[in-house]
Amino acid sequence: MATVKVCGIETEYGIHVPGGDGNPITASSLLVNAYATQADRRTGWDFEDETPANDARGFSREGTMAPVVETHLANTVLTNGARYYVDHAHPEYSSPECADPLTCVLYDKAGEEVLRRSMRAAAQLFPDAPTPVVYKNNSDGKGNSYGCHENYLMDRDVPFTKVAAAIVPHFVTRQLYAGAGKVGAETPALDRDRVHFQISQRAEFFEEVIGLETTLKRPIVNTRDEPHADPRRFRRLHVIVGDANLSEIATFLKIGTTSLVLSMVEDDVAPSRDLTPADPVRAMHEVSTDLSLERPITMADGSTATALGIQWELYTAARKYADHFGLACLGNEHVAEQVLERWEHVLHGLEQDPASLDHELDWVAKRKLVEAYRERHGCGWSDGRLAALDLQYHDLRPERSLYARLGLERLVDDESVVRAVTVPPAETRAWFRGQCLTRWPDAVVTANWDSLVFDLGTDPLRRVPMMDPLRGTAAHTQALLDASATPAQLLEKLSA
Repeated sequence: MATVKVCGIETEYGIHVPGGDGNPITASSLLVNAYATQADRRTGWDFEDETPANDARGFSREGTMAPVVETHLANTVLTNGARYYVDHAHPEYSSPECADPLTCVLYDKAGEEVLRRSMRAAAQLFPDAPTPVVYKNNSDGKGNSYGCHENYLMDRDVPFTKVAAAIVPHFVTRQLYAGAGKVGAETPALDRDRVHFQISQRAEFFEEVIGLETTLKRPIVNTRDEPHADPRRFRRLHVIVGDANLSEIATFLKIGTTSLVLSMVEDDVAPSRDLTPADPVRAMHEVSTDLSLERPITMADGSTATALGIQWELYTAARKYADHFGLACLGNEHVAEQVLERWEHVLHGLEQDPASLDHELDWVAKRKLVEAYRERHGCGWSDGRLAALDLQYHDLRPERSLYARLGLERLVDDESVVRAVTVPPAETRAWFRGQCLTRWPDAVVTANWDSLVFDLGTDPLRRVPMMDPLRGTAAHTQALLDASATPAQLLEKLSA
């Protein structure tokens, strides 16, 4: 049976310093440090197990560059189990491990709240300096893109080549509901004079089908082999192809459908025919620019299919898979059934009238907003006001966010989001990490996904490994935590 798809989202946020040429690294560091200071968070990240150069194929193509690990920039671990740090020139929030797609939505939204609090904290600490403004988007409009990455726990025994071959059709076409929408184009891959609006912010930046890199020659399937868990049992599929979504429905579907497709791979279930495009990179660009949703994609076997048709075939296979294998693979069977129901609903909506989904999907909501503005002001697609409107959709400041004004459907409530800012999910090892940080912040020297390092005031430091993402849960550790008045007692009980 398929491994439970423990999942998480890493979001690099766009950043701007009003009224000046502020250094984005400095501004990002200001936000992270301001939040850490106000929240009294001092636990740093443990880089000991970072291996971004490992390639799941067992080799790296000549000229390939692995991601750089920047150990010198602002970096902290939060009591909700998340990591908050500066990655390249962006503040990045990596959610804690989540056992189901709905929990992943909740902790992704908690990340947005962390960034809002960071802006307020920076303004309070430095009232005379311009406060950095944060956007949850994927490009700066000048040809630079930053990522929203996903992570999925998988069985190590499933060959990576099999995973990659099966997931490509889904990654090429899921943008139909997971795209954040974008005015115009900004890379040589597309004709800027002809492309006025895209379904995806990220699609045009992809240049290869499979590869290790994440910032240059971006691949549809990333081969980084860094499981953050027992490498003999698990792999982590690191997904870089997605948009940063504000829509909770889009995030829910992005995580839920991908989890289902990966579970099908593990259980050796496939659609009734090969859905691989002949040229996946070109197909990805074409799907993003096809607002009619009717453009045929040439398939590897010489046939054609639309992106919507491919998604329908994947949905049909997933529904049959659920009927035969059940849905425990998504961590919560009730949530998994909601994924299937919403998937079908959205595909019907896209088929009949995409505009009917304007309160559910980012790209549909944004397109409606932009078209209304064009009609009202009679402006062309090259008008700079449209690009500004696009950017303002992603503004995280509540008083400026156009997303917030449009009233898209919610799946999680504000009270739950506020709680998730400080309290970790109970169904994964994030619970143990977050609880230790809450109870004994001065004793936890560093932390990462699969271990905690304690300083008990005596040499040596003590490392507690957490190699299984589904252990360290509230059910597994709460009694142990409650019975330990000190970290020394906790470690003694763990040793016993």
